[in-house]
Amino acid sequence: MAVPKRKMSRSNTRHRRSQWKAAVPTLVSCERCQEPKLQHIACPSCGTYNKRQVLEV
Repeated sequence: MAVPKRKMSRSNTRHRRSQWKAAVPTLVSCERCQEPKLQHIACPSCGTYNKRQVLEV
């Protein structure tokens, strides 16, 4: 099992952790109702996906 040879400094730890952040989700407009929605997910307002009705709203 890999074990660090030396203690990592607070500066190096925080510098490494500063890159670990959540990405902002990309929103696109629905083709049918023009409401913003997540990509590759059925529209929550009208229930369509890929120009087909998949959810009862």
